[in-house]
This record gives sequence, structure tokens and C-alpha cells, in this order.
Amino acid sequence: MFVRRFWILTLALAVSACSRPAPGPQISTPQSIWSTSGPAPSQAPVSTPTLSFSVPPTRVPGSPVLTPTPDTPHFQPGQERGPESYQVQPGDTLGAIALHYEISVEALQQANHLADPNSLQVGMSLIIPAVTPQPTGPAFKIIPDSELVFGPMGVTLDVNLFVQSKHGYLSNYSQDVNGQTLTGAQILEQVALDYSVNPRLLLAVLEYRSAWVTNPNPAPALGQTPFGFNDGFHIGLYRQLVWAANALNQGYYLWRAGAVTRWVLKDGSAVPVDPTINAGTAGVQNFFAQLDDYPTWRRDVSPGGFFDTFYLLFGYPFDQAIEPLVPPGLVQPPMHLPFGPGEIWSFTGGPHAAWDEGSAWGALDFAPPGEAAGCVESDAWVTAVADGLITRTGIGEVIENLDGRGYEQIGWAVLYMHVESRDRVQPGTFLHAGDRIGHPSCEGGIATGTHVHIARKFNGEWIAADGAVPFNLDGWISSGTGEEYVGSLTRNDQKVDSFDGKIPSNQIQR
Repeated sequence: MFVRRFWILTLALAVSACSRPAPGPQISTPQSIWSTSGPAPSQAPVSTPTLSFSVPPTRVPGSPVLTPTPDTPHFQPGQERGPESYQVQPGDTLGAIALHYEISVEALQQANHLADPNSLQVGMSLIIPAVTPQPTGPAFKIIPDSELVFGPMGVTLDVNLFVQSKHGYLSNYSQDVNGQTLTGAQILEQVALDYSVNPRLLLAVLEYRSAWVTNPNPAPALGQTPFGFNDGFHIGLYRQLVWAANALNQGYYLWRAGAVTRWVLKDGSAVPVDPTINAGTAGVQNFFAQLDDYPTWRRDVSPGGFFDTFYLLFGYPFDQAIEPLVPPGLVQPPMHLPFGPGEIWSFTGGPHAAWDEGSAWGALDFAPPGEAAGCVESDAWVTAVADGLITRTGIGEVIENLDGRGYEQIGWAVLYMHVESRDRVQPGTFLHAGDRIGHPSCEGGIATGTHVHIARKFNGEWIAADGAVPFNLDGWISSGTGEEYVGSLTRNDQKVDSFDGKIPSNQIQR
């Protein structure tokens, strides 16, 4: 079984009710974010490491394109492996195996004479072919991490105002999403919030691929696939944005986890990743890898490619960089298990994707007491893990901001997913730890049984449950095994293992 199996199960999440957050605060520089008012009076202050920012000088239009100093190498480039074999395990998909070995699905199919990529059998022996790589990808940094993540600087953009000011096709676009007619700006903002991807980046990529932001009459051929990704399912702006946000997150969090050393392009080319780029640039490089052959990819990720479009729309991206977005030594504030004192729930999911398959393995799952299996109505209560303000709710989702400012993009935020609409807490409510959020369910996304899914963000970045800042819930510390959904919670000499069901070893009491 390989080290980390990504994206075997996709969490296909629905769009929530059509609403826009309150206008962002007036922020002139990154530093001013941290001089705003502190936590609400009824909330205990949270100790957070002091953030320091490095903001490069503004670029003079027409001057040479500069890129920030290269990062310390993220990994040491290794030698290419020769052909090897792999035995198919339960739950494997050809796509997941290809991703792990950093080769294309087409190369796997061809090496193993597989006409149908869904024809894998457990125990089957696959040949993993050797790949002749292209030259190492560019070291040019395209964007800072804080321009990929929907973090503090993201709240300064009024998406609707910006879209309308450009008078492009997007400004008059509308689409039915889950029974509601949403404008182009509303769709883009909803996807940005759900995936925690900066709306500036989504707008810039959309403009680069289709000119929808500034051109009122873009190419008709891109009418249903404005990003140019056509798999027969991601049709229309909403699904195209979902795909784009997930691909951007995929590269970002793979890089964060140290789980990628090369990109596999659409034409099967394997491009070693320059180890001195940053996670934000990795996200953009991965996005274009899904769309491009090698010559096109080199153009798109070089100074004269996508970077120019971003610069024309929003200026030099590193002028407003918040670095580091997640500071070293970050400590999670005190949190409780998401249910009442004395209750015993089942720990059904170890570290897995926070939101869709491309995000960090930032989530844990808990199922309420009871013998009934499957998606059944439960009168049990999901409770707040910490004090905080409910900033928004949607189909199955509740977002709680923990620092009292009311923006999920600033400081710590918690996602509660699969919360039933019945009795669900309303946006604008300030909760204390242990207060009721709502009932666990299967509402929102794909779920095989009633449960609650919880995940954390800091400054908009999904925080891995098996990383440097694991969950600490009443002293229970999360850890993973390298296999998605498989993990443990440990407190002193006690250990609870995750299991998709109800067994004695996955019972946990608050």
C-alpha cells in the first residue's frame, strides 16, 4: 500500500443559498489586518504567534519582471526510477496509482494493455513504466501563497463590483445552480468561499483561458467550458470553477505535504518540479498541467504567460503578499470534541480531504450514537468545538470564525459539514464552546451514513489533521497512517482508531 493515497473519493459539494458576505474591511496593507479590533468581549483571547510580513516594492510598469528570492529547496531531486510493479489494493483507482507514481493514466493503460481504466481487480499486478522526464520546470514564482488561498487579502475584493466594472461576458452571465439562478459573480464567489481559493486568482485564470472577464463576446466554443477542461461532466461556469479551484488546491496542498516532485501534463510529459518554487506557484503549475502539452505549459507558467494577465487585472501579485500565511509555531486554540459531555460517538473517519479531493487532509468524521446504519435522521446535536461567530451556512455546511472579527478568511475558522437544515444555527450567532450547531446528517456532498465532518482553516489555508498542527480535541490528538480516512485519536495512554461503522475500538466519549 503506498505512502499516501490521494483523491480516491471525490467530495462533490453543492452550492449554498445565493448570498454574498458583507463588504470586506478597509485594508491598505497586510499589516493593518492585525491591528483591527480583537476577539469579541465574551470570547477568551486566543494566543497566536505574531505574524511578520515581507512585501516587495511595487513594480514599475514596463520594468523587467522580477521574481522573489527562491525558497530553500523544498526537496532534493531524486534519480528516475526504472520500471517496477505494483499490486492493486482494495479501493485503488488507476488515477490514484498514476498520481502516486507521478505518471499519466494513459501511460499506465498502455503499459498494462488496459482498454478500460475501470477494469482493475484487487491483487492484479501492474507494470509501472519508467518515464523519461522533460527538463526541470521553471523556478519563476507566479503568485505568493496568499494569492492562491482565500485569506486575509481576499476580503478586500468586492467580486461583483469588480466583475461589473469590466463589462465582460461574466458580468451578464447567470446559471441555475441547484434550483437557484446565480450571477457569474455569485457563482465565482461561492466557489472561492467553499474551496478557499482566492477570487482574484479564479478571475485571472478565467480571463487568461477565455477572456470572460473583459470581453463581452468571447469565443463561442468556450461557452460551456470557459477553462477549456472538457470531460463531459464539468459543463457550465459553476462546474468549470469547481474543477479549476480543485486543481489549484491540488497542486498547492500536494506541495505543502511534500507529495509531488513532478507534474504529469496532458500529453503525458513528466516535468520535474523546481524545488525552489512556493506552494502558490505549485498550484498554478498543476492547474495548467491538467490542460497543456509541454510547449504550451512552459509558456503558460513563464513570465510572459498567465502572470501577465494577473498583473494586468490586479497588479504585481507579490505587492500584497502575506508571508508567511501560516506562521511557524502555529498552535491550535483549545477545542472540544463536537458533541456533548458524557456522550459516546463513533470516530468514523481519520484524516481526509477537507473540501473536495484537492484540499489538505484536514478533516475528521464522527457519527452519533445509535444502531441504525446509513443516512438516517438523528436528534443528536453537533456542538461548537470552540467559542466563535457563525459567519455563513449552506447546504449541509456551517462556518465558525474563532477570533471574533467575523471573516472566515482571517485567523482560525472551523467547517462543520453534513449538518441538517432542521434546527441549524443561523449566521450571525455567537456561540460558546459546547453550544448547539445542529443535527448530524448526510446533507451536503456524498455521505454513506449520518455523521459530522469537521475541518480547520487558518488565514484561509486548510490545516492538515495529520500534519504539524494536528487536531487537539479535549486532549485527543489526531494522527494518520498515510492512507486517507485511516487514523487515530490518542490521549495519554488511550487510543481510538477510525472505522467506517460502529465497533468498540472507534467509540470516543467527551
